[in-house]
Amino acid sequence: MQTRFKYPLLFSVIAVLFFSSCSHKTNKEGRYIPSGAGFVIHLNGQSLNSKLPWEEIKQSELFKQAYNDSSSSAIVRSVLDNPENTGIDVKNNIEFFMVKDGDLGYMAVEGTLKDPAKFKQFNKDVNKNLAVETEKGGLSFSEMPEVTAAWDKEKFLLLMDANMNGSYTKSSKSRIGFAESIFNLSEDKSLGEDEQFSELVKTSGDIHIWMNMETLSASNSMKDMGPMNMLNLQKIYKDSKVLGTINFENGKINADFKSYANKEMTDLIKKYSGDKINADMVKRIPSKNLAALLALNFKPEGLKEYLKLLGMDGFANMGAAKLGFNLDDFIKANKGDILVAVTDIKMDSFGRPKVDAFFSASVGDKPSFTKLVEAGKNLTKGKFDGINGPSIFYNMNDNYFAIGTTQQTIDTYLNTQSNTSFDFFDKISGSAGGAYINFQYIIHSMESELSKDSLATASYNASVKMWDNLVASGGGFKDGGSTQHIEINLVDKSTNSLKQLNNYLATLGMIKKQQEEKYKNLRIDREQLRDSMIKEFEKRH
Repeated sequence: MQTRFKYPLLFSVIAVLFFSSCSHKTNKEGRYIPSGAGFVIHLNGQSLNSKLPWEEIKQSELFKQAYNDSSSSAIVRSVLDNPENTGIDVKNNIEFFMVKDGDLGYMAVEGTLKDPAKFKQFNKDVNKNLAVETEKGGLSFSEMPEVTAAWDKEKFLLLMDANMNGSYTKSSKSRIGFAESIFNLSEDKSLGEDEQFSELVKTSGDIHIWMNMETLSASNSMKDMGPMNMLNLQKIYKDSKVLGTINFENGKINADFKSYANKEMTDLIKKYSGDKINADMVKRIPSKNLAALLALNFKPEGLKEYLKLLGMDGFANMGAAKLGFNLDDFIKANKGDILVAVTDIKMDSFGRPKVDAFFSASVGDKPSFTKLVEAGKNLTKGKFDGINGPSIFYNMNDNYFAIGTTQQTIDTYLNTQSNTSFDFFDKISGSAGGAYINFQYIIHSMESELSKDSLATASYNASVKMWDNLVASGGGFKDGGSTQHIEINLVDKSTNSLKQLNNYLATLGMIKKQQEEKYKNLRIDREQLRDSMIKEFEKRH
């Protein structure tokens, strides 16, 4: 017995709707952002307000001084009392974005309105009735020379001309015309239908960052690069995007980035990306007083393919030949490991920092690496001998080459089988690239140079209590993109980092105000002393 559907058309429509809804990713955050936007910063208002309520911001001494400043207008105090007095729903999402218009463009801020009438009045109060106000097609506009505000019953848009080419020039379109195009933007020409942008904003985060590198690279400032114009940069930047998510957590700030490229670049990255950082190179660092570190693992043969993609392999070989080697020598010489380390910060008698710093690379083929060393010696002859420039020392064994600021550090690194351990290394050991900055060590190393200036000491103490270290790792490849992670650790592990950042910046703001007041009083004292000396001189003569 053969079974047949009585309503084949109905079931077909349902199937199409079902599968299209499953495969078609959309988002409301990008609905009124043009798909060609160069960059977007998306603020998660609900999350940010929950982590740092406005009432807590109002408790800082800097805020209180600004609020009680006699020069503050009533509208400023009203906004400081409650930002929603602007009519903007600050607990909803707010987006900042940039859109190019030829070599020019616009900077924009858009968000949700809680009270359109309040927003209209806010614009009147801020602009002191000097703005040109118009209405058109259900939209209201308030236009000043530098800024244009546009809004309807639900959302607002603030527009400024963007400086895209190194000189301030207005766009060919009026800001009102551009605002209209944003409010009437069709969904298929917005980031609302961009799958990568949808992936970004659906990722849990306080701040989302979107950078369209192809759009940004097309500006005049990128085009006018002299000899660099020979590079086929379009091959690199085409379809290239960087997506980032920032989260403020207890005791730390976490940032995750994902980089996308076109198929040609993606294939090259997947084929030649590195494996794991060389742990032995890190363990050889001859000091626990580590200020900063950068470690990388890569496939040297990828450089040749990368230069071919740029159309620069011929020029690179010509330049290398003049120095006595070629690209194949470079590839054979390098095993694919790089380390840069800065240790042991000290102050000299003039109060200038002195450090032990060195660069190291793993050796593949020693005769080929020797060619590179000889080329480097010829290129820098007489420039780093301690007379014509800083003293630079180097050495090499069968496994590693190292060059740095002291011969003792270089020789110890190469010839001693050290086993120096670092707490952070587990966080980067499985990555192709990693970085570390020890803020605590760097800040403490400056302590001896603090003067008796109490304000400088206060700034130092605030920084010591705030910053611990930074750890970054990257090089992984997931779902079509390269991944990177940055973790900024704070000293206080129990308090949300956004609250800590607010308090830290408020403290520095107060210190800056006190410094300005101090210098102002010193200037007045000097002027009074000068005037009195002039008067005394005139009396005697």
